[in-house]
Amino acid sequence: MQLIKANVLLAEDDLSLGYVIKDSLEQEGYQVLLCANGDQALEHFQKEEFDICLLDIMMPVKDGFTVARKIRQKNDVVPILFITAKSMEEDKLKGFSSGADDYITKPFSIKELMMRMDVFLRRTKKLFSEDIHEFNLGKIRFSYTDLKMYAGEEISNLTQKEADLLKFLCEHPNRILKRDEVLLNVWGKDDYFLGRSMDVFITKLRKHFKSDADVNLETIHGVGFRLNLPE
Repeated sequence: MQLIKANVLLAEDDLSLGYVIKDSLEQEGYQVLLCANGDQALEHFQKEEFDICLLDIMMPVKDGFTVARKIRQKNDVVPILFITAKSMEEDKLKGFSSGADDYITKPFSIKELMMRMDVFLRRTKKLFSEDIHEFNLGKIRFSYTDLKMYAGEEISNLTQKEADLLKFLCEHPNRILKRDEVLLNVWGKDDYFLGRSMDVFITKLRKHFKSDADVNLETIHGVGFRLNLPE
C-alpha cells in the first residue's frame, strides 16, 4: 500500500487541466481533492484537513485571491500555491498579499509543481515536529514554534511567512545575507516578484524590534540584509 505524501486541495475551473494535475499527483502518492470553483474549495476546506492548497486565480463564483484570504483567516500555516495564467506583476503581488506562499505560471511541468510543493511541505513538517525553536533577540524572545514574539508583557503574533523569514535571519545573526540567499532558503527560489514580497515582510518584521534599540534589521542596499543583535 502506497503511503500518502500529502492531502492536497486543488481548485481549478479548467477540469481538463485539473484532472491531469490530479491524476499526475496521485500517481506520485498524493491524495488530491479537485474543486471546480472557489466556493467548493472553501466548503471542503472548512470540513476537511489539507496539507497544501493549489488555487487557480481565475475561477467562477470566488477567485483564487478571495479563497486564499478566507483560508488565511482560518489557518496561517497551510501552504498556498497559486496556479495562474497571469504573469502581471500586480497580480503576483496581490497574490502574496492575499496569503499565498508561491505561484506557478501556466504552462508548467508536474515535476516543477511537485518540487515547489515539496519545499513548503518539508517546512510545515518541521514546524509540527517536536523540536522547539526559540531565539533570544536582546530583550525579545521569538518562538518559531508558536509564531509569537515576546517583549516583556507584550506578545506579537507572526504569520508563518514572517516566522520563516525571521527564523532564517536568527540562524545567521550579525552577518550580511544576500537577497538571493534569503529567497532561496525561505521561499525556495530566487524571483523578482518574491523579492518584492520579501521587502514587505522585512518592513513588517522591523516593527517588532521597536522595544529593543539594540536589535535592528539592516538593509544593505544592493546586497541584502543583516540582523544586528547585541553580543
